[in-house]
Amino acid sequence: MKALTLTQPWASLVAIGAKRIETRSWSTNFRGPLAIHAAKSFPKGAQDFTYDKVVRDCLLASPMKLKVERSFYSGGGIYRLDTQLPRGAVVATCSLLDCVPTEARRCLAGVFSDYPELDTPQEQAFGDFSAGRWCWVLEDVKMLPKAIPAKGALGLWEWSDA
Repeated sequence: MKALTLTQPWASLVAIGAKRIETRSWSTNFRGPLAIHAAKSFPKGAQDFTYDKVVRDCLLASPMKLKVERSFYSGGGIYRLDTQLPRGAVVATCSLLDCVPTEARRCLAGVFSDYPELDTPQEQAFGDFSAGRWCWVLEDVKMLPKAIPAKGALGLWEWSDA
């Protein structure tokens, strides 16, 4: 099965069904079954994004059963969500339905022209929809009951759950 590595929290947002469009700088002709892999690395900017209100609310309301831990030093106001998200593991499977440009170009429609039901503030907050980028439209997302450790790679790569 083809796999795609995403940094957290985006991998978990896809796994819980909150994010249906993965934005990339490149296109693919591939369509079909796709495993979603959470990268082992977790850059500071991505960790910070985990605490954005929209992201935090989605993660806390998800079936991931994240624990809310409060920090003594912050007066009880910080959630330690970033330490609970799986990394270096496949977290979901889905189907790559389509790959379309972020905006209309020549004879190509943009993603929200083709998929207006996905044009939500939440989806907009979770992706980089700037000009020249590509939207990978995902469907039939199934979060795995338990993350399966795997080494990821750049681009599309082959994953076997055996």
